[in-house]
Amino acid sequence: MKHGGDYVERTYRLLHRQEDLVFFRLTVKETDLDIGVPRGRMSKTLVEEARQAVLAVRSQLERYILTDREFLSSLEPRHIAPGAPEIARVMAAAGKAAGTGPMAAVAGAVAQHVGEYLARRTREVIVENGGDVYICSKKARRIGIFAGSSPFSNQIALEVEPHRTPLGICTSSGTVGHSLSLGRADAVVIMSPAAALADAVATAAGNLVKGEDDLQKVVNFALGINSVTGALVIMKDKLAAAGNIKLTPV
Repeated sequence: MKHGGDYVERTYRLLHRQEDLVFFRLTVKETDLDIGVPRGRMSKTLVEEARQAVLAVRSQLERYILTDREFLSSLEPRHIAPGAPEIARVMAAAGKAAGTGPMAAVAGAVAQHVGEYLARRTREVIVENGGDVYICSKKARRIGIFAGSSPFSNQIALEVEPHRTPLGICTSSGTVGHSLSLGRADAVVIMSPAAALADAVATAAGNLVKGEDDLQKVVNFALGINSVTGALVIMKDKLAAAGNIKLTPV
């Protein structure tokens, strides 16, 4: 889920930040990451390595899209060409599982790619990309939920137990941000060890929310997809959740 610049810094990004981690912002073209690592691991070298990881994965994806323009625009699952880079394969597989186009998984896929790269260098890492979070942690973490004008917004958080990480926590909204959603949910939050899948399923589930009576049905739809471990849907003052989800006040 994408938000405008200052809005992100002052509101949404505060919801996943942790007091024991140092966060830095990394932007490459449309990619805008908020990355947290332990203070003792923070260095110019680490920041540059993360930047190179983003540049490399973006380059692979951009080159592939030049050979398959429909990969960029399709709203339906897309078969990819033999020899496609891993990032394209991951996105296409996530889209196939969720019933969406591959670009519905791009933010989660990039967050996970960078997060896995950094997790080989530090035991604690959080990567947020447009509202989609990849987390690897040895301690319990709280990730706050932004849901636009809903009374639940900024009031509740997901408590993430360390044994459930690495974990992707991805959000889609029909009322907030610029990302395409055909539904009316204030927030659909999907959890999966595969952040690309969580991203695509959040989009697919969000598209199904037309009214308050749809919430439980949408949660069930999401949990019916293999590797989805938790789902939460918020619309106005209504909330439905199921799976491995523990909610706590912010």
